[in-house]
Amino acid sequence: MNLRHQIQRIALRWPAYGYRRVHAELLRQGRSVNHKRILRLMRADNLLCLRRRKFLLTTDSQHGLPIYPNVAEEMVLTSINQLWVSDITYIRLQVEFVYLAVLLDAFSRRWTARSDSRRWNSIF
Repeated sequence: MNLRHQIQRIALRWPAYGYRRVHAELLRQGRSVNHKRILRLMRADNLLCLRRRKFLLTTDSQHGLPIYPNVAEEMVLTSINQLWVSDITYIRLQVEFVYLAVLLDAFSRRWTARSDSRRWNSIF
């Protein structure tokens, strides 16, 4: 009960502490206890912290620009190469961002690859 009381005091003082930090704090206070026991006790007392992730907003939907209708919404696809869809996204690396563009065939849901680079250069 004494250990549980100490864990509760630490969790109330620092609500963002997880079981690892609580374990380190107990070690600093001179308590020798296993981290798995601390995790089990914190889980039983519902003291585990929930980390809030920073939400990164990348799309601005509240703009005054015209929104074009989706003409492909009512298409009935019967074979390949009738409708291509694409998307672009960025991937965060340690030092920079790289962009990934994908072109898919909507019927087969496979990415399209063309060997004629001159045609692709004229499209993009």
